[in-house]
Amino acid sequence: MMVIRPVRAGDLPGLMDLARSAGVGLTSLPVNEDRLAARIARSERSFSGEAELAERGYVFVLEDTDSGRVGGICALEAAVGLKEPWYNYRVGNIVHASEELDVYTRHETLFLSNDHTGYSELCTLFLHPDFRVNKNGGLLSKSRFLFLAQFHQLFGKVVVAEMRGVSDEHGKSPFWEALGRHFFSMEFAEADYLTGVGQKSFVAELMPKFPVYIDFLPQAAQDVIGKTHDNTRPAVAMLHSEGFRYEGYVDIFDAGPTVQAYVQDVRAVRDSRLLPASIASQPAGEADWYLVANTGYDSFRVILAELVRGPEGVTLSAEQAGALNIKQGDPVRIVTLSPKESA
Repeated sequence: MMVIRPVRAGDLPGLMDLARSAGVGLTSLPVNEDRLAARIARSERSFSGEAELAERGYVFVLEDTDSGRVGGICALEAAVGLKEPWYNYRVGNIVHASEELDVYTRHETLFLSNDHTGYSELCTLFLHPDFRVNKNGGLLSKSRFLFLAQFHQLFGKVVVAEMRGVSDEHGKSPFWEALGRHFFSMEFAEADYLTGVGQKSFVAELMPKFPVYIDFLPQAAQDVIGKTHDNTRPAVAMLHSEGFRYEGYVDIFDAGPTVQAYVQDVRAVRDSRLLPASIASQPAGEADWYLVANTGYDSFRVILAELVRGPEGVTLSAEQAGALNIKQGDPVRIVTLSPKESA
């Protein structure tokens, strides 16, 4: 059975295997044992209450309980930008007008911004190719929403997610080539990696401090502002279906969009319900796919199950209850996997 649970020190070999599968594109999952061990330790400090708000990050893994293999990773940052600066571009407008000359022009611009400081973030989502079956992607990605729902007091009112921008098969970004390369004496991949591992001070030191007129950029760069990489479109579509929206913020390197939502407005948070669990065989009726979580904190668990929900509770098998570490009558938080189904 597939179970989402908090990461632990013993998962380091599994995370290294994931990192090798992810390649160089996922900067928050480097093929580096020391960095991954530090990430695990920070998550454990967060769950134990030892980490301050600026440091808190909660990492979860997808585990195949039959084999013990780690098949995926996802994470939540409690509050970005409190320790390391959080930069993006805000797409805005500047108006130039002259009544005497009867001229009025409006120009789109890019403003270097720290507007998302203190917001929470969905991050570090990766599913091993061997596990991209049986709705595992939905389980991995959306399990975080049940943690947000259960422990909303630990997070900001708004949650954001940075989406990968457009680049070609060689990893070249049109936006970077048009803008970033003029200010950084490094390749796009190197700059992206440094920010991914927390070395962000150079961004403020080297980026232009004044608005950038989009009209001055080559058309190829203009065309990709706020656009996502082809491989990222399914993830963006999923977030849109959960209530996330693009509000005019883009990545400073590849111009990929940042999507955001008030936590309370995220569909899987808003529609989730706490119900008592009954451990028995499934009753007759029309079944739906549900995310089911226990209410533990450092013992948090989520599974995906096809269930018939009753008016006053939910029935789980002994195996499902065992995976969630619950007993008869314990509360579980549930929500349908898909927003098109009733919660």
